[in-house]
Amino acid sequence: MKWVYVATAPNQLTAEMWVDLLRKEGVPAEVRAGDTVSFLGVAPIPCRVLVPEDYKPKARALLAGYGATEVPEDRE
Repeated sequence: MKWVYVATAPNQLTAEMWVDLLRKEGVPAEVRAGDTVSFLGVAPIPCRVLVPEDYKPKARALLAGYGATEVPEDRE
């Protein structure tokens, strides 16, 4: 299963909320592991949310109302 970037959250807390929202809607999702590294405990920097490629359209539609920044097609 190929995982693709679907959105960029402004910080780790927002990314985790988006992942929770997606999972509750039946979309497997995760925060990119490298984005959450922080000596402060929670990364205060943008974090990318990934989903399996087949779920990408549904995930983008669900996150559209939550300020999700899409990843340009050529950067996936």
